[in-house]
Amino acid sequence: MLDEATGTAQRLGDIAYQRLKEAILTCTLPPGCQVTEGGLAERIGLGKAPVRAALLRLGQERLVTTLPRRGYVVAPVTIRDVEEMFAMRRLLEPAAARLAAGRVDAARLRRLDAVYCATYTPGERGSEQRFLRANSEFHVAIAEATGNRRLVNAIAGLLGEIERLLHVGMTTSDRSTEIQQEHRDLVAALEAGDATRAEALMTEQVNAAHAMVSAALMANNSLRDVSLEIVRLG
Repeated sequence: MLDEATGTAQRLGDIAYQRLKEAILTCTLPPGCQVTEGGLAERIGLGKAPVRAALLRLGQERLVTTLPRRGYVVAPVTIRDVEEMFAMRRLLEPAAARLAAGRVDAARLRRLDAVYCATYTPGERGSEQRFLRANSEFHVAIAEATGNRRLVNAIAGLLGEIERLLHVGMTTSDRSTEIQQEHRDLVAALEAGDATRAEALMTEQVNAAHAMVSAALMANNSLRDVSLEIVRLG
């Protein structure tokens, strides 16, 4: 009976974790907002215990921070976060594109074809999320073509971490048409085995995403102010 109760508690904690993490990554719970266990429990329809367990995990992932006697705050999106994550993308993804050139098979290219036809509506969380998941699949598929499992894991993990930053950028601009063309050009270079062009195109894509997120962060006073305030408090 005890094992059953423990298993149920763990399942509820996992459900709470998944729901709250998705809300944070999609900015449904916006960066810098303060939350409480009770408020979140009511929001997702679960008890305080699974919410508390989920918040512990999210804290370990640095997605929330405890505020003594006041609850929790969703981690802000800071300029430092943006710079560090995109610096990592510039190190990893152009190199992956170079290595993948000429190694992506026809079946994989057809898969990528379907992925880059996706679009999104700025501010509509569902369409943004679908687009970002498709975009991540595109980039991970390129990494997979290198045959380097560690590189695949590094890029997949980084794209998961950066998803929240991209949601911030996507709320103020629609780059779906540009991204579709960027992907078409990149697929053509990969298929042709043009490693130099594939590497350059991937660098351009990462730079464009960086510019989109940076512009949105600087244009959004509430995000910028809370980010700077949390940095000072830290």
